[in-house]
Amino acid sequence: MAKSKNVEQAYALARAQYAALGVDTDAALKKLRTVPISLHCWQGDDVGGFEKFGTELGGGLAATGNYPGKARTPAELRSDAELAFSLIPGKHRFNLHAFYGEFAGKKVDRNEIGPQHFQGWIDWAKKLGIGLDFNPTFFSHPKAASNFTLSNADKGIRKFWIDHGIACRKIAAAMGKALGKTCVTNVWIPDGMKDTPVDRVGPRDRLTDSLNAMFKVQVNPAKGQPYNLDSVEGKLFGIGCESYTVGSHEYYLGYAVKHKTLFTLDTGHYHPTETITDKISSVFQFLPEILLHVSRGVRWDSDHVVVLSNELEEIGQELVRGDFLNRTHIGLDYFDASINRVAAWVIGTRNMQKSLLKALVEPTPTLVEAEKSGDYTSRLALLEECRTLPLGALWDFFCEQQEVPVGAEWLLAVKQYEQDVLAKRK
Repeated sequence: MAKSKNVEQAYALARAQYAALGVDTDAALKKLRTVPISLHCWQGDDVGGFEKFGTELGGGLAATGNYPGKARTPAELRSDAELAFSLIPGKHRFNLHAFYGEFAGKKVDRNEIGPQHFQGWIDWAKKLGIGLDFNPTFFSHPKAASNFTLSNADKGIRKFWIDHGIACRKIAAAMGKALGKTCVTNVWIPDGMKDTPVDRVGPRDRLTDSLNAMFKVQVNPAKGQPYNLDSVEGKLFGIGCESYTVGSHEYYLGYAVKHKTLFTLDTGHYHPTETITDKISSVFQFLPEILLHVSRGVRWDSDHVVVLSNELEEIGQELVRGDFLNRTHIGLDYFDASINRVAAWVIGTRNMQKSLLKALVEPTPTLVEAEKSGDYTSRLALLEECRTLPLGALWDFFCEQQEVPVGAEWLLAVKQYEQDVLAKRK
């Protein structure tokens, strides 16, 4: 990709402005290159998966819109993801759900899946030089129809889902081993009730027992880099569990601290007036690592494409100011079927990176010193001045460095792909 003299000149001017505040923009861009974002497979096909059970999307999930061209096969999904990767600066990861395996047209139940069903994904990731992440799929299945899985009162159904979770952890470990990049396995279940329950304790007792049984199976080597890291994710409510969610924030935070798993903070899983920014440093007091799912809540729906909002900028600031980037696994989590699905990946990932870049070029030491000395006037003044610094010039230069399109030029490639490939899918 040809270098643009205008981009380089704009960067030189911006670098001088940031340097006047003590910021090394070259170091910031170098750091940003080391932060991978995990793109989520379910954006590419509206959370459809590749099983043959004929079960509708469940678990309180809903993908709205009918934009043409969604992926229908693993090969199509991989092709779409490859285009997205080519338009995003840096080296990233891909996040799979269990029902995205390749089953050769056979009905393979969730408790019977194995690494062989994901060999195509492993080979693909190895070719691209990327890591994979994983998720058990506790929804869109006849045994999840009651909205109770790991906390189900039926022992047989609980065992089915425990076995599914164990199988998924083994698959994730196989991915981590084959790729030499640790796989993060995130456990989210839809369990809950539409109306207020009388017994809140029983389901949580059963969930604890199920998780213990699921995590008891060792999938990592005794020494060295782990192949798999387990994480647990809570939620405030969902469709069908508006009044009671078994796996709440408090439940899973307590479980993670006690059992030394990762804890997943999802930006769309809290009250609409609540953000996760303040939760990050609180959780890091007690856990060495977290999984961050980046989404955007709009009223009750938590799964909109990520935009460069104040909330996203504050998350980036918290990760950088607290020196948490090396302890945080960042992934996207939304599904929008009303726009081009490849574009949704690109927009969300690039915005997450922009939020991190903005934080990396903040004069944090100067701001901290002002705060420590009680000079809140200077703190506020500097923060406000930073709002109008030429971040766009740094971002354009970063994109050019990484040989991806600058500005909105990436959209041309997506539109061409839509015309040549997506429009031909029925």
